[in-house]
Amino acid sequence: MHESIQPVAEAFCRHRFDDALPHLADDVVWEAFGRPPLTGRDAVAAACAESIRELEGVTTTFTRFSSIDAGEVVIVESLADYTEPDGERSVVASCDVFESSDGRVTAIRSYTVAVD
Repeated sequence: MHESIQPVAEAFCRHRFDDALPHLADDVVWEAFGRPPLTGRDAVAAACAESIRELEGVTTTFTRFSSIDAGEVVIVESLADYTEPDGERSVVASCDVFESSDGRVTAIRSYTVAVD
């Protein structure tokens, strides 16, 4: 039986990076399509820290959030509404694929698109 990374994947997708980062492999690769891939936990942690800075003061509401645990692969699909402090809104659809080995996330592939 495998150790499920579903809670880790869901935390990552909900921007709860502090909960997810300890569960990434040292050599994890994050491919966020449209951007250069990041290799290594430190590189991913730096990108997550930047995301947290960018989201400071932003209200995030998930209008759809689901995940599928397929063993060593977990897929998270979401639709999120981001509201800036000045009221400006954006809606983003995303699908993230997490691969794992021995209970550690080894790869993340993120597909995102603005839908408004």
